[in-house]
Amino acid sequence: MTKSRSKMIEEGPALTNKGRKRPGRPEGFTTSREDILDAAEIVFSELGFSGTTLRKVADKIGVTNALIGYYFKNKENLFREVFLRKGTEIATARAEGLKRLKADNHVPSVANLVRSFLEPSIRLRESAQGRAFLRLHSRLHMEPEALAFELRSQVYDTTTRAYAEAFLAALPHLDAESVYMRMSLMIGSYLYTFSDTNRLDELVPQTNKRKNINLDIEEIVAYVSAGMHASK
Repeated sequence: MTKSRSKMIEEGPALTNKGRKRPGRPEGFTTSREDILDAAEIVFSELGFSGTTLRKVADKIGVTNALIGYYFKNKENLFREVFLRKGTEIATARAEGLKRLKADNHVPSVANLVRSFLEPSIRLRESAQGRAFLRLHSRLHMEPEALAFELRSQVYDTTTRAYAEAFLAALPHLDAESVYMRMSLMIGSYLYTFSDTNRLDELVPQTNKRKNINLDIEEIVAYVSAGMHASK
């Protein structure tokens, strides 16, 4: 039996809790969520959180604000998803590296711990998208404080504490405060260097200058390890 008109009016269309129709994916678009994240990663890395708008991201990839809104709702959610995507990848790779180092039930060396901690970030430098993320990451301290602390804590706290415990075992002459301080210096150094916002290309001798100077992992490990081993 056909529902009465009054019954149909009473039930209405499918509604959200706010009483509006649930939004659907705008018709005619084939751009994926990952495509938007890639574009946003580059724009955020160039302009920062404050300088970026959804319109600038939309223009970068040639879509409408509606499509970005469909996937992410607002700029903060978009930034969060951009950071979590590769930040979680780094943290997972670090955790797996530490697990391998501990597999033989021995105390890993400081050099191996440093290498395992830094390698996931160095691998990101192999692609333009990875380098964009490192630039975005390096300027995180300039972003809204609450958001920056939330993201860093969510992504990195567990693995950073795990590495700190491993460094403490490998460096019995240091206390926890010193280990965390030296890890903080290591992190600050790599973010500056890996982000390509440094002046290496300007400072190296003219005869050796080349575009995008290579970062030798062993040179980095030697430098950081020496600092970790230093007496207080």
